[in-house]
Amino acid sequence: MPAHLTLHDTLTRTDREVTPLDGQTLRFYCCGPTVYGPAHIGNFRTFVAQDVMRRVVEASGTPTLHVRNITDVDDKTIRDSQKAGQSLIDFTQGWTAKFHTDCDALNLLRPHIEPSAVAHIPHQIAMIEKLVAGGHAYAAADGSVYFRVSSFKDYGKLSHLEDRELRLGASEAASATDSDEYTKDSLTDFALWKARKPEDGENFWPSPWGEGRPGWHLECSAMILEYLGEDFDLHSGGVDLIFPHHENEIAQSCCSTHGKFAHHWMHVAHLMVDGGKMSKSIGNLYTLEDLAKRGYSAAEVRYVLISGHYSAPLNFTMHSLDSARQALQKLAKVDKALAASSPSLQVPKSPSLFQDAWDTLLKDLNVPGALGSIFGTLNKLKPAALSAEEAAATRNGLHFMLQALGIVLPPVLEEVAADVPADIQALAQQRWDAKQAKDWATADTLRKQLEAAGWLIKDSKEGFTVVAK
Repeated sequence: MPAHLTLHDTLTRTDREVTPLDGQTLRFYCCGPTVYGPAHIGNFRTFVAQDVMRRVVEASGTPTLHVRNITDVDDKTIRDSQKAGQSLIDFTQGWTAKFHTDCDALNLLRPHIEPSAVAHIPHQIAMIEKLVAGGHAYAAADGSVYFRVSSFKDYGKLSHLEDRELRLGASEAASATDSDEYTKDSLTDFALWKARKPEDGENFWPSPWGEGRPGWHLECSAMILEYLGEDFDLHSGGVDLIFPHHENEIAQSCCSTHGKFAHHWMHVAHLMVDGGKMSKSIGNLYTLEDLAKRGYSAAEVRYVLISGHYSAPLNFTMHSLDSARQALQKLAKVDKALAASSPSLQVPKSPSLFQDAWDTLLKDLNVPGALGSIFGTLNKLKPAALSAEEAAATRNGLHFMLQALGIVLPPVLEEVAADVPADIQALAQQRWDAKQAKDWATADTLRKQLEAAGWLIKDSKEGFTVVAK
């Protein structure tokens, strides 16, 4: 099988092997969340794709060093913390904890290092000082500091935009974020340090240019330098970050160091909902909590988010969640049948019967192709006809693929009566999920609701059965 995962590289527009520069550990950085509210499924599409990438690299035998930042100071966190009447640190810590809870529910591996912007303001100031000293940045009259884009000849190489497009994009970004951008020398220049404003309240820090706070783009460059150095293997984020955020990161980092910055760029495409753009005004900006209220588990959400190729837009629908539930049930039933002949599960080390699925996955992280191959193999499988050794190898191979994809199998629900209404089944599933999470109060409340509606729950090690009273 191929020795390494290949991924499309945004910079070169080619598919390239993902290999460590040092020949040992793949060091990569992912742009993390801005913690001013719950992350929605569009955010999580990117984080889930990055999680699969990491899992595949590690399953291939290469250790990783995964760094993902927390943006805990910017216009939105300052604005909303003040609306909530909380200090910035209390406000952002609360939403960071919620983000971690959702990540755990989605079975995302925790990054090895998760630095925050506020904790690294001294690092950001030090980087600005280097840029100013090198003639790549300048201070405005109000104490703000801007990066001089004209000083970096390679600006725009990641987004492949022409000068006119860069100026238009910079104009749109400026109008959306800053009302005082007229202090810049050029329209394309961007803020490294923002001078203190009355609306910032107590959220400011001292600097050589006066009180203020860092610009949003700077934090990633400073933290990457601190934890991954001047050159590292791979950088990832959503396609919406290519310009201007990642373009600005490259400029800042290359002009303040002697390195080449990221050697590979992985970008994840947008998530659509019901064929359109996600929007709070439309009411389709779903969180895990929103979908749980509709009876869907985080495992089902994860399955939908990985079911499309990471580099292509994915359309999310409630029907896709229903399909995910059916797919997970099929996998769980096969695993249960294999376990009847091979109850003990070893640490999966090989794809075994699922070699084709593994090879497919290694080609630009083709998850939908790999899932198709897995089900193609399972459709031909007759677990009862396998010897104990064959069942063990097959089950271990299946779990090798499941671990690479981060799929956690649900309990088998084949005992649930077909005439149980869908809303009762959904309540029963929510109650089971709450019980597995040791949320006994919620589980008991849901049990009472089911009993009041005329239904009883019978639990077993494999799952539960819904029966009429």
